[in-house]
Amino acid sequence: MAEAAGFQGTERPRGRWLRRTVALLTGVPLLVVLMQVPHAASAQAAPTGSRTVDVSIDSMSPSAPAKADTVKLSGTLTNDGSSTVTGAHVGMNLGPSLSGRSSIDTVSRRTGYLPGTDGEEVDGHREKIAPLKPGASRSFSISVPVKDLDLDDDGVYQLGVSLSGRTQSAPYNQVLGFDRTFLPWQEADADKKTQLTYMWPLISATHLTAETAADTDAEQTPVFRNDDLAAELAPGGRLHQMVALGKDLPVTFVIDPDLLATVDAMTRTYKVGSPDGPAGKNQAVAKQWLNDLEEAVKTHEVVALPFADPDLASLAHHGKTVPGSLSHLGPATELASKTVDTILGVKPRTDFAWPVDGAIDSSIVDVATSAGAHNVITRSDSLREAGGLPYTPTAARPIGGGNRAIVADERLSQAFDGDMSKAGQATHAVQKFLAQTHMLSLQDPEKQRSIVVAPQRMPSASQARAMATALRSLEGGRWTQPLNLSGAAKAEPDSAATRRVPSAASYPASLRRQELPVEAFRQIQDTQSALDEFRVILAQPERVVTPFGNAIMREMSTEWRGDAAGAASFRKSVRSYLDSLTKKVRLIQKSDATLSGRSATIPVTVQNNLLQGVEGMTLRLTSSQPNRLDAGKPQQIKVEGGHSQSFKFDTTANANGRAYVTAQLYTADGKPYGGPMTFKVNVTEITVTVMLVIAGGVLLLVLAGLRIYLKRKRGTDEGGEDGTDGDGSDGEEGSDGDNGGTDGDAPEQPSDPPPDTGSESSDPSGSGEKVDR
Repeated sequence: MAEAAGFQGTERPRGRWLRRTVALLTGVPLLVVLMQVPHAASAQAAPTGSRTVDVSIDSMSPSAPAKADTVKLSGTLTNDGSSTVTGAHVGMNLGPSLSGRSSIDTVSRRTGYLPGTDGEEVDGHREKIAPLKPGASRSFSISVPVKDLDLDDDGVYQLGVSLSGRTQSAPYNQVLGFDRTFLPWQEADADKKTQLTYMWPLISATHLTAETAADTDAEQTPVFRNDDLAAELAPGGRLHQMVALGKDLPVTFVIDPDLLATVDAMTRTYKVGSPDGPAGKNQAVAKQWLNDLEEAVKTHEVVALPFADPDLASLAHHGKTVPGSLSHLGPATELASKTVDTILGVKPRTDFAWPVDGAIDSSIVDVATSAGAHNVITRSDSLREAGGLPYTPTAARPIGGGNRAIVADERLSQAFDGDMSKAGQATHAVQKFLAQTHMLSLQDPEKQRSIVVAPQRMPSASQARAMATALRSLEGGRWTQPLNLSGAAKAEPDSAATRRVPSAASYPASLRRQELPVEAFRQIQDTQSALDEFRVILAQPERVVTPFGNAIMREMSTEWRGDAAGAASFRKSVRSYLDSLTKKVRLIQKSDATLSGRSATIPVTVQNNLLQGVEGMTLRLTSSQPNRLDAGKPQQIKVEGGHSQSFKFDTTANANGRAYVTAQLYTADGKPYGGPMTFKVNVTEITVTVMLVIAGGVLLLVLAGLRIYLKRKRGTDEGGEDGTDGDGSDGEEGSDGDNGGTDGDAPEQPSDPPPDTGSESSDPSGSGEKVDR
């Protein structure tokens, strides 16, 4: 142990030095590595390889080139890397012909450059690019004649733009950026062209309320929720673009008549926000838009949806459990035809129903067809093909009961759903749409089919421009030809296509969560019931029924999908305004009254603060003590607008005491209108005056009796002296006088009522009045 201790003691300094030296030597590389970690991390964060430069194809012309054309691709290059790109050039890459519609989807999802799959660069058509620093962008343009592309058979080809060059980390020539699109190629016209129907929707959010500008407004100036619609109608706005572009395109206008009614209201005086809000100033914009639309529809088919575009799925899944909810569809369809005809001067088709996103089930079909819409527009992702057809079948399918499903193509209908404000995305969507239509026609060239496109309900302005670009690119008609929606509905159905409507269980859960709940339809029906009770008392019911009926239809609109709070707020505002109007016809509260006789007149005042008269009502008084007070017969009510009128009730008192009288208005069908009004009536038959009269009569009787008594006494005294009998003539007279006093005006019983000698009068104020006898 000592040796060991001595050895350790002599070797410790040297071992420590060795360990320090080793640690120093091994720590230097570690320190170097640690110091390089941030730099390495930042270097890895920057894109490398074929993602170093972002290549965006912003335009392609022509979109569907012919043999003699030159294909031109233009766009933007952005260096997302960490070093300058040098020795760069842009080339056009032609990929192989694609094999089917699903392969187009696969190519669309692919990012980066994949050698072989993305094709080779076309020889002899390079465009040199100056050095591109990190973060810098530069435009490019490259053109190649179609004859140099060596296209083979008709089909859809992948076409790409590659950016090749060198960087500091990769000092050799390689592909640093790539973007791809589609080139539909058809050398000659197809023998059997696909019939293409494109729905062009003109639908907007709810802008009108049920209110009018002021209580004294005989013209019923409308009140708008906001003035947002003006921006949509103005040049460059969404709806302006839809009309301006659609008038020159082979489309079918699908219109919500509520939009036409709203814009028509905007052409005149209107208020914004509230009845006391600022006056709207966009009459000229509204007039111009309606004029443009009127001109456009002269050469196009018009399909009108039910007024306010009701949510058919919500009605089917929740509304039909509330009695009366489905009754709105028929009037909404009738109003749709009348509105379009009146404003645009054309007779629209009203036999088409369009559930949200084309999603259907058996209950939705039942509701949609209940109001006469025998053509239900659905989508291929809802009515799926079960047999695995190698081609896309014709849109029209019989589904029983004389009804047809018009099955819109899912891919084409969703082609422009995204953000089309960026040129690159819009160009890609257009080329993909063209590629899908061409691939569809190549599926079975010997079979002509009818295909329908049902895009999003409210396309943005940029989406509308992209859709228009795609449709214009098809105008050459090499593989498609236009067909309106009526023609698509009449097309011969494909016997192999599915006709089975899916069950309610297959309805998408994401859409079901956005539906109006049962409670919403209960509130809607409560409002409708209140409106029905209000209308029957009005001299001019149409002044109220029309705006409120339209507002109730708007409460069921598809607009409220995903906006439960907005829907609830709108329903509440409609009901609150209706309640405020119904309360303008009311009974004026009376103060307590006193009746001082067997009969008297009680006036009750009805106040009408509406602009129009009310009629057909009955006013009844009910006594809480009918054996004590008979309140009289009911009165028929008719009061002019802005007036108050008193109605007199002849009452009869049968006994003294207190009674409560309740006044209530009733409609013609016997339903109570408004709240009851109760007041107290004190019945007092014998008043102080009557008591004084009776007391005076008693006093006279007493005095008369005393007089007779004194007279008799004197007679007795005199008779005693004269010998006269006490029962002489004077005694008879005294007896007669006594009987006369008994048979006079004094009542036999104190409870018998005195005769009514009072006169009648009334107080027209109806409040705090003294009731005259």
